Amino acid sequence: MTAGARGWYRTEVMYAIIEADGKQYRVAEGDVIRCDLVSSEVGSDVTFDRVVLAASDDNVAIGNPTLTGASVTGTVLRQAKDKKILVFRYKPKKRVRKLNGHRQPFAEVKITKITLP
Repeated sequence: MTAGARGWYRTEVMYAIIEADGKQYRVAEGDVIRCDLVSSEVGSDVTFDRVVLAASDDNVAIGNPTLTGASVTGTVLRQAKDKKILVFRYKPKKRVRKLNGHRQPFAEVKITKITLP
């Protein structure tokens, strides 16, 4: 790579917007995302088939609602639980109090490949 008007930086970045568990994530190759628990072992590959949008440099492909034939592949780095959230409910003037704790399980996935049709 030579230094020119664009400099030494990589200017063309391929990214995609994927949908997993009802949430959307903007990912590029090499990114680490934290999504809901994936039913795969640590170190195994995971494929996200619901790609909503994919872009590379000036080319943008938008799905209706998803792109057919596009997929994003990643590797599960770890699975763990998030910090505890305390849920406190009470009824005023009735001496009714309830304290619950919740830890949301999650998986960290490193994006390895974006495949377009």
